[in-house]
Amino acid sequence: MKQIKNTELLSSIREAFKKLRADKGVTQETVSNDIQNLKGVTISIGRIETGDNDLSVSTISILCEYYGVSISEFFGKVEAAL
Repeated sequence: MKQIKNTELLSSIREAFKKLRADKGVTQETVSNDIQNLKGVTISIGRIETGDNDLSVSTISILCEYYGVSISEFFGKVEAAL
């Protein structure tokens, strides 16, 4: 079964996360370390932001929680950028 991959959508998601990180004024390493300490999971922010790593719904949820935005608010921003 062929996997569907919407590269435009994935790019918009990555850009939205980059903007949230920049707005918060933190480095990729800080985000990774904070999430590791809070959730006990390792997320490679650099790989997500560069497109080297696909995003799961769980990862999106954790990042939205970290940045203090609801999932619906986040996808509203993503949709507006498309």
